[in-house]
Formats: sequence, C-alpha cells, structure tokens
Amino acid sequence: MASTLTKIILGCLVVVAGGGAVAYALTKPKPHPAEYWANLGSPDVANGEKLFWAGGCVSCHAATGAKGEDLKVLSGGHALPTPFGTFNVPNISPNPKAGIGNWTLAQFGDAMTRGVGPDGEHLYPSFPYSSYARMTPKDINDLFGYIKTLPASANVAPAHDLGFPFNIRMSLGGWKLLFLDESPRVQIANASDQVKRGQYLVEGPGHCGECHTPRNALGGLETGKWLAGGPNPEGLGKIPNITPGSTTMGKWSEEEIVSYLETGFTPEFDSVGGSMAEVQQNIAHLPKQDIQAIAAYLKAVPKQE
Repeated sequence: MASTLTKIILGCLVVVAGGGAVAYALTKPKPHPAEYWANLGSPDVANGEKLFWAGGCVSCHAATGAKGEDLKVLSGGHALPTPFGTFNVPNISPNPKAGIGNWTLAQFGDAMTRGVGPDGEHLYPSFPYSSYARMTPKDINDLFGYIKTLPASANVAPAHDLGFPFNIRMSLGGWKLLFLDESPRVQIANASDQVKRGQYLVEGPGHCGECHTPRNALGGLETGKWLAGGPNPEGLGKIPNITPGSTTMGKWSEEEIVSYLETGFTPEFDSVGGSMAEVQQNIAHLPKQDIQAIAAYLKAVPKQE
C-alpha cells in the first residue's frame, strides 16, 4: 500500500514538475539570437534622430517640464499611474551607472523589441516594446547610436510601485504569449509604398496604438478596434478615435492631417491639447514625407465608429 501511494505521489510530482518546465519554457524571457544584432555596421545617427522623435522618447524619458535642449537629457523619473500600479520611467541616458551607457546593442535591441532587460529579466509593457517589436535591426542600431550622443544624467529613477500579483515579473511571459506579436496590426489591401511607410511609423516606433486603441482587462490592445480610441491608459480622460470613422479626424483630408501634425492646429482653427501636444511637437521634427506617410496610413486604416 505504501509503495503504491509513494508511486502515486512521485507520479504527481513528475507531472507537476513537467508542467512547470513546460510553463517556464513557454514564458521565459526570449531575447533574439546574438547574430540578429551582428554586422549592422556604424549607426546612421541622422536616421536615429528621426526615430528618436518618431518614438517620442522625450515625452516619457525627459524630466518633467524640460524644455529646449534639456529634452534630450533622458534622465527618467516620470511616473505613469495605471490600474496595475505606478510605473516609474527609467533613465536611458548614456550614463554608465544610472542609465544605459554600459549596454550593448543586443541588450538595447532586446529591450526594445522583446521586452527583455539587460540581466535577462522580463520588462513591463508600460514600455511599449509590443509596438517597437516591428522596428528593423538597422533602425534599432541607428536609434541606439543617436541616444549615445546625448547628454548623460546621473538621476536614478525610483522602482516601480506595483502590488501583488503585478510585481511578479515571470507572469509577464504569459502576457507576452498573448500580446507580443510582430505582425501588422491591420491588413491594408494594395497599400502604396507611402502607406506602408506610414504603417511602419505608426505601428512601430510611433506606437500610436498604445494610447489610441482600447485595452482589455489584462492590458492588451484590442486590435479589432485598432485606433478606435478609448480610456486614457494613465487614467485621465479619453483618447480619441483617429480612424476614418472618427467624427473629428475622420472628416479631415490627408493634407489637413499633415498640417495638424506639423503645426498643432486643426482645420477648425483649434489647437492641439493634453498629452497630444507633446506628441505633435515630436512628430513635427520628422521630414515632411514621413508626416505625409503617417497621414496616408491614417486615411487607409479600417474605419472604426
């Protein structure tokens, strides 16, 4: 009897251990293989600067209230309140201790596109790597090269303030299984090269959907409602619909969208407000052809009411 019971217990332990091993294999951090980041050559820092503005790095990583050249001091510290807790934005300046000055391209690239930190840990998706996952290795290399030219800051951002169970990083592996996907957010038939460029900018470095698309209870984007607007992920007000079905931007022409992104003024002679003001100021740094590509994409995406 004892022998049979022992065998049952051992069998259960084997099943549990096996299940745990499978779960770990599915949810462990998965950086790119080393060769993914190899042989990219010297970065094109001019392209890196364009990506820097397209990605709105200053909006989160510059000090609150920074102006002018101080915007390029990526000292971190900005707090992002969410239903899951408060995320404190890290220092990503070239400082070797407080920032990312000692990071390799592979560490930077895996953080950007796989949500894997320099020590192999899962990163929280408050950092929009589920969008940056669409960026090419070359663009990642160029962006990293540009960031390394910026001023260093010794500011040490506070740790995230998260309660149980959101403070368990291993659970993020399950989140990634559900929501980390490099495929296009929407399919656009017969897309022109201009629309494809706009899609890359909006869905990748621009990460526009991170605010303009509603989220489910797990914080994943409801991609069936792509760019349909929804509650502000930081808890303040609503983010508007920016598809052709919008009652505001949906009525604008491509040229009017371009003008809005360049100047901050709507066709109704209103001015951009709220958090979009910073976004517009960042986008205004882009070449006109990229702004035109963004507008073309926004007119081509599926209509959402």
